[in-house]
Amino acid sequence: MASQAALLVSMEHQAGALHTLQATAAPHAPCSTPQTSHTQTFSASTSGPARHSPGEEVEVSEPGGAQELEEERKAPGKSPKEGQELGGLPLRSPGEPRPEKLAQPGLVRRQTLREMALRSKMSRLIGATSQLLQVEQTLLLPLLKEHPLPLHPKDSIEFRNICSHMALQREEQQLERDLHEAHQCLKTIIEKLICSLEVLPSDSYIPVRSVLRQILQNLLTM
Repeated sequence: MASQAALLVSMEHQAGALHTLQATAAPHAPCSTPQTSHTQTFSASTSGPARHSPGEEVEVSEPGGAQELEEERKAPGKSPKEGQELGGLPLRSPGEPRPEKLAQPGLVRRQTLREMALRSKMSRLIGATSQLLQVEQTLLLPLLKEHPLPLHPKDSIEFRNICSHMALQREEQQLERDLHEAHQCLKTIIEKLICSLEVLPSDSYIPVRSVLRQILQNLLTM
């Protein structure tokens, strides 16, 4: 009965870790950089005479500047490219991408691939934890009624603590380290269960050990 109680405690901590992993893996809305609203900009430019505090620099356009620019754009001999330039900077069409978005395409690709790799590792860890809980509940727990084993929930407690720490991380590098530690801890839990089952006198442990080995093999492919 003592081994059953220890297994139940271990399963409780593993279930808590699984819940934390699932919550951590849930998609979150991306944080966007605050930008000035176009509506606010338009309202500020059309709300009448602007008021400025003393000493504040005010940029005033020269009279007739817009008219001269329009006349130059319509003047014969001006190429369309010259007519679309203002202050030496070409004006973009509405559907044309910004130059800064084209400057570093490789950087965006590397970030996306790294995030995909982390999601894949997290998914495998969640799957292995869920499978382990199912095996413990349906196969191992009934087996312990006839063949008690020396089990300790220490590793499962550590596994839950690592997952809880992982859920608080905001930096991708620290999240990756915690994910690796959680992977190693779950690997240790499964390996210890396999070793404990080998000391049983009968062959009743063979199906359980076979399933645990399969879970371990899937986990090691991370």
